[in-house]
Amino acid sequence: MDRNFVDFRLAPDDISAIRFGVSPGHELCHAVRVLQRPAEHPLQWGWLRGVRDRVPREAFDLLAVVIGAEGYFPDFFTATPSWDMTPGDEAERLRSVPADLVRADLAKMILRSTGARQAAITRLREQPERARELIADAWEEAWAALLAPVWVQLERILRADIAVRSRRAATEGLAGMVTTLHPTVAWNGDAVRVGMRLHSEVLDCRGSGLVLVPSVFGGQRCAVLTEPPAQPTLFYPALGVTETWARDPEEAERALGALLGPARAGILLAAHEPRTTSQVAADAGLATSTASHHLTVLRDAGLVASTRRGASVLHLRTPLGEAIVGAVL
Repeated sequence: MDRNFVDFRLAPDDISAIRFGVSPGHELCHAVRVLQRPAEHPLQWGWLRGVRDRVPREAFDLLAVVIGAEGYFPDFFTATPSWDMTPGDEAERLRSVPADLVRADLAKMILRSTGARQAAITRLREQPERARELIADAWEEAWAALLAPVWVQLERILRADIAVRSRRAATEGLAGMVTTLHPTVAWNGDAVRVGMRLHSEVLDCRGSGLVLVPSVFGGQRCAVLTEPPAQPTLFYPALGVTETWARDPEEAERALGALLGPARAGILLAAHEPRTTSQVAADAGLATSTASHHLTVLRDAGLVASTRRGASVLHLRTPLGEAIVGAVL
């Protein structure tokens, strides 16, 4: 464990004190960093091969200046991740960040930069409303070129990780789940302790809770948000990230099909939201009886759970199913 640490203090054994979220902003900021130092990120080389010829130069240059290649970057990019956060939500939120927060975060970046980069950030800080619009425009352009084409694969990995962690929290308790997040994360009595390189801090989260956010692009270290208005947040490396994570969904479906058969692979991949048997059949182009048979096989294998809601039975991937899909993708 690192000598420095951040302690997120929680009410003991209160599972409601911790929730999970996804952060498109966090992923894009770290994607910008991967592009600045590709040699340091071998797990992203498959993604890099697909995007290197479509990087929007002006948008990337602006984001690279503001975000930097390592260390702290402005909190306004990633404030308060949530379970249902979409890239569109993130872009809209970025455009509504208060000008005072933009100025404050850019001031931190000025202290962490030198030379031409420092001068550029200083100019942005002098007109925070204009800076916010320029940054938001660059964010949307970069997102469309770099992450939108792989968001389906990326989101599946994130949600598969969350499903696995949630199951562990339910079966092993908060302490058991927390200790599996990363070697630098531990349960310390009534707190989640995160080893840090440069600073130490203790936060009382008993009134606000803690958001846990898996990350594909964040590398092999954890990161934290500790300053208001953001809710206390811990970013950690997602499970199942390999160099091939960004491959085409059809290729992933073929790989899963070799294990389960094409029909069951397609049903499992589409089971990220509850659907009735007739909906599954229609989406897969199968007879209802055939779809029901495949769902039974997947349910018996522990990959799909079926629950009754009124007159309908809804089918959804289990944590085991999420883990398998996340590993393949």
